[in-house]
Amino acid sequence: MKRFIPFMKSDPLVSVLRLQGVIAGTGRGGVLNDANTSQMIEKAFSRGKPAAVALIINSPGGSAAQSSLIAARIKRLSEEKEVPVHAFVEDVAASGGYWLACAAEKIWVDASSIVGSIGVISASFGLQDFIARFGIERRVHTAGKDKSMLDPFRAERAEDVERLKSIQTQIHDAFIAHVQSSRGDRLAKDDDLFTGEFWVGETAVGLGLADGVAHLKPKMKELYGDKTRFAAYGPRRGLLQRVGVQIVDDLAGAVDARAAWARYGL
Repeated sequence: MKRFIPFMKSDPLVSVLRLQGVIAGTGRGGVLNDANTSQMIEKAFSRGKPAAVALIINSPGGSAAQSSLIAARIKRLSEEKEVPVHAFVEDVAASGGYWLACAAEKIWVDASSIVGSIGVISASFGLQDFIARFGIERRVHTAGKDKSMLDPFRAERAEDVERLKSIQTQIHDAFIAHVQSSRGDRLAKDDDLFTGEFWVGETAVGLGLADGVAHLKPKMKELYGDKTRFAAYGPRRGLLQRVGVQIVDDLAGAVDARAAWARYGL
């Protein structure tokens, strides 16, 4: 009750944000993007004058743009509200998941957490021989010679691959700059940091990708006191999601999501 009594100091409050899932711009259930996390992030920083915001991260990554948008919102609010941010990694904070973690001032991991994968990946299939085998004729008409770049139904072109690698390099450079800006001198001088490799627990700490092995409540109580209170925030689910009507939509993204987690043995 004392937090409602004027002039009486309240126990410290830590807002807890769970960021779990593949990061993607699509609206299907179970993904993270700026649109479906913005409201909960804004509330976490504005309700109850929190002493800190804690991010619980469990993500194999996904969209670079959405990762950047979510992380930028967290950093902006942290600076505006003067509220420190701590990231706690569960199974994995890899690729875009690590991009999110770097929105925090401190990153804490479990001894078995997977961290890193600072790189960019693009994967598809070449199906030109498959359709030829069944007598299927591909008809594509474009205005602009590169409009059908990387069409999976025709043989791969060297100029398409070169263009894709140029795009990937630009995104990779932005990712590296974000990590270096966040971690600064804590990063080890290791040539493998930005190759897309990933590490576990203490090894990640030794490389400066994380600050230590710690779990949410014990660490926050160590930093802010034994009487620290916690308020959890998560994405709002619409009525259709709550009653399970989005089953078909969720299944449509399940294969991609499964592949993203499987890269880390999960």
